[in-house]
Amino acid sequence: MDIIDKLKWRYATKKFDITKKLSTKQLDVLKEAFNLTATSYGLQTIKLVVIENRDLKASLVEHTFNQNQVLEASHLLVICIQEHVLENDVNDFFKNIVDIRNTSEEILEPYRLNLIKTLGDMTVKEQQQWSKNQAYIALGNLMTVCAVEDIDACPMEGFDPKAYDDILKLHEKGLRSVLLLPVGYRAEDDMFADFEKVRMKVEETVIEL
Repeated sequence: MDIIDKLKWRYATKKFDITKKLSTKQLDVLKEAFNLTATSYGLQTIKLVVIENRDLKASLVEHTFNQNQVLEASHLLVICIQEHVLENDVNDFFKNIVDIRNTSEEILEPYRLNLIKTLGDMTVKEQQQWSKNQAYIALGNLMTVCAVEDIDACPMEGFDPKAYDDILKLHEKGLRSVLLLPVGYRAEDDMFADFEKVRMKVEETVIEL
């Protein structure tokens, strides 16, 4: 099955099979895919929280407008952003470049200072919006990887981030939740699985110049 067939196969799963769990190998693929997501400047200001504990997932359902996918899914992926992007984050990033690529610090110095200034000129709200943009890229990347790996998923924006942050104690880690992705396997009686995908024709959404 090629990638287009895989994308046609995927849908926003409404009901998961609670008896089926993702393997450690599958979870490792999703973790690696998240880590390899393209980000602005290559600076990773997003984090992924992976939740398997059923009681913890159950405590989050009411804060997700009672969407049961959060509980029924094998795992709940919570995509988070840093509350603040600090100069130390930039310094650590460039140190990583030096360590991995063996690039001269002298060559990198102008880029390091420029990135520090760029982020320093942003308000906290602007920094968070910038990071949130990266989170959406990660969500799209994870959804595609799920489709390729025959993993069902349901992207979600509809939840109470503050409640999630409190329950998961994200503030202690300097994080804020922004997006959810329950993952697992579709239930056999999820009627939405057999619905035809509704999309415009490619010619109506793609403009060639």
